[in-house]
Amino acid sequence: MTASPGPDVPASPGAPAPGATAPRRRRSARRQFAATTLATEAFVVLFVTLVALGLRVAPAGALWAAGGGLALVLLLLSGMLRSPGGYLAGSLVQIPVIGCGVVLLLSPVTGSGFAATIVFVVAGLFALLWVVSLRVGGRIDRERAEWDAAHADG
Repeated sequence: MTASPGPDVPASPGAPAPGATAPRRRRSARRQFAATTLATEAFVVLFVTLVALGLRVAPAGALWAAGGGLALVLLLLSGMLRSPGGYLAGSLVQIPVIGCGVVLLLSPVTGSGFAATIVFVVAGLFALLWVVSLRVGGRIDRERAEWDAAHADG
């Protein structure tokens, strides 16, 4: 068993002081908000697919391909937000999500029924939530950076 260095032994350069933990890097609020929005949206798209299956809006294979594929893309994009391209793709994928609501609204099976209207409204709300998560998350990240710069030890 090796003994740890005593209080009079200097720590190696760059190592945290004994008993201290290394500071954790803050996660980006914008990335957290956007990823949560996309992941939640994926589950909603999956549930809408199940509703469309129950209403027999289209053949089951087509519904699973469209709804399941869109849900999978949303889940994958929620993990790809490390680069600006992920945010662009997340913005572009809002178009087919709203398109699902439009298709249900225009479907002769559902017409302008309650389910179709709700899907369209929820799709619009998620698009709005996406924009808000980008704007508010970005503002929080900027304010954190300003605070860190103003309160830097040194």
